[in-house]
Amino acid sequence: MAKYVDVPSIVQVIGCVYKSPQLLDYTDKYTITDDDFPDEFHKIVFGTIYKLHELGAERITLNSIADYLSTRPKYEALFIKQKGEEWLTKASENAETSQFDYYYNRMKKMTLLRAFDEHGINVTDIYDPDNIIDLKLRQKQEDYIDNTSLDGLAQIIQDKIDSIKADYVDGSWGEAYQAADGIDEMLAELEKNPEVGVPLYGPLINSVTRGARLKKFYLRSAATGIGKSRSMIADACNIACNTIYDDTFGWIRNGTNEPTLFITTEQELGEVQTMMLAFLSDVNEEHILNNKYEGDEKERVQRAATILKDSPIYVEVVPDFSLQDIENKIKKNIRDHDIKYCFFDYIHTSLKILEEITRRAGGVKLREDTILFMLSIRLKDLCNKYGIFIMSATQLNGTYVDSETPD
Repeated sequence: MAKYVDVPSIVQVIGCVYKSPQLLDYTDKYTITDDDFPDEFHKIVFGTIYKLHELGAERITLNSIADYLSTRPKYEALFIKQKGEEWLTKASENAETSQFDYYYNRMKKMTLLRAFDEHGINVTDIYDPDNIIDLKLRQKQEDYIDNTSLDGLAQIIQDKIDSIKADYVDGSWGEAYQAADGIDEMLAELEKNPEVGVPLYGPLINSVTRGARLKKFYLRSAATGIGKSRSMIADACNIACNTIYDDTFGWIRNGTNEPTLFITTEQELGEVQTMMLAFLSDVNEEHILNNKYEGDEKERVQRAATILKDSPIYVEVVPDFSLQDIENKIKKNIRDHDIKYCFFDYIHTSLKILEEITRRAGGVKLREDTILFMLSIRLKDLCNKYGIFIMSATQLNGTYVDSETPD
């Protein structure tokens, strides 16, 4: 016997339909199927009544049932074994057609609970048929079942499934906060540790951004050839390397070495390395590339190379990437190198990302700026998810030259 079965309701439903088969005509109100009857005997009795009515019988009798079953030996044998005629006579005598809706709905509720239970969903918090000890809880659950509609009951269970999906599939966002939740602790923390991140390179940028703060995503936009890659390489080295060359003071200490990742999509490793050496040594990159140094530049470049070797700065070269590729690279470097700062050079479309977005959008073609916006949002999500800082850049199109209100 299945777990969630209310036999009195099933008996009432069959007895009422036997007495008044016209109830089966209200198909927009009542939907009775084999799933409502876990017991084979109940299936046979109801199924026979249903078929006879479907064949045109306006009144169901024990003789018409016997005639129908006589050509179905297997069902007839079970009907006789279970004393079907006696059972059906008693059921029809006790049937309360005026209460049919109540018994129908209770039967359907048990069908619903049984279906969820058979699919591994625990619904004992709604109704626990095995509870024979806690009588107060049992009565409370019985009243709850009776007073909750079938749709309401289904929605309660669906809400449980949606809650699990939200936690483990859609992302763990939790419940809404009251606006002042934890506000005293936050103020106390700010008093001890003001919200200031590791300095970026240059005096003005830190006034605007308060440094490279964890869980923050900064996005720069500039025209082609302005130096987006170089400025990000400067920031990456400024964070990861504890010594840089200053034109006025020579080699100076530059704070702590913070594990940093630089993701390049267009340059090869060698191109990134020469830009890093140029920044750390304050030597024109052309002198490095041409091996034509002036004064002590060669020694400074060699020392810059030693600083790079000793610094926790890592480079990933990803020429053709998808959203998932970028997340995987970041996760890998968090796991392998404990990176806290990431620079992604730079946001643009690629063949893989176009394929990925088109697939997710069900084949709908999206504008390039929409795709870049989606990539930016994903990078911001990664900041929150992994507690890291990410900076990237976008390239302006030609209309910026004529724009009266740049934004």
